[in-house]
Amino acid sequence: MHKVYFVTGTDTDVGKTVCSCAILNAAEQASIAMVGYKPIASGCDRTPQGLRNSDALSLQQASSVSVTYDDVNPYSFYRPVSPHIAAIEENKVIEFSVLSQGLANLKTKSDCVLIEGAGGWRVPINDTDYLSSWVKQEQLPVILVVGIKLGCLNHALLTAEAIQADGLTVVGWIANCIEPKTDNYTAMITWLGLQLPGKKIAEIPYLPHNQGSNLATYIDLAALC
Repeated sequence: MHKVYFVTGTDTDVGKTVCSCAILNAAEQASIAMVGYKPIASGCDRTPQGLRNSDALSLQQASSVSVTYDDVNPYSFYRPVSPHIAAIEENKVIEFSVLSQGLANLKTKSDCVLIEGAGGWRVPINDTDYLSSWVKQEQLPVILVVGIKLGCLNHALLTAEAIQADGLTVVGWIANCIEPKTDNYTAMITWLGLQLPGKKIAEIPYLPHNQGSNLATYIDLAALC
């Protein structure tokens, strides 16, 4: 396996956290010390301990390595908006050096770091940079989560093309069914398998009430090697 993977999605709310936790659970079952990293999180709750994001907490809990919340999520914002808007509202500047320092720290504590992005591939962090700009700087292999629904074929292919245009590799993709009924589901999965780079590492069915439960069984870690 690679030392680091970056998980992105075809859009926001396509199940990046569910899929990331499934990978973390599968890694733990395979005795791989893997830790989750959510460098930027918008949409946090105010708690006595500070701002806390539910996705980052899920990654922290699913990690097979004990780390602090601040290790997992260095940039947390209260409102569930694009990071560049949230940063302006809170008078903060998202710095690549902070993201890289956090990644370097987690590398020392684990065999592998699984980074969950924010939104889709081109989510902005300021007026000139995207989170993908940092991924490009770090030259990270990418796992693409495809939220299976009408329109996902276009979104998946455009996202994969953008990743490759940045000089990065899509090492695997996950089909995550996010609607209770999807017409032409099998045909869509077949088409994605033919068109997308990288191997399909999971096909996760629609599971509205038990997300995160036993999802490790759907993950093919060998496809990432």
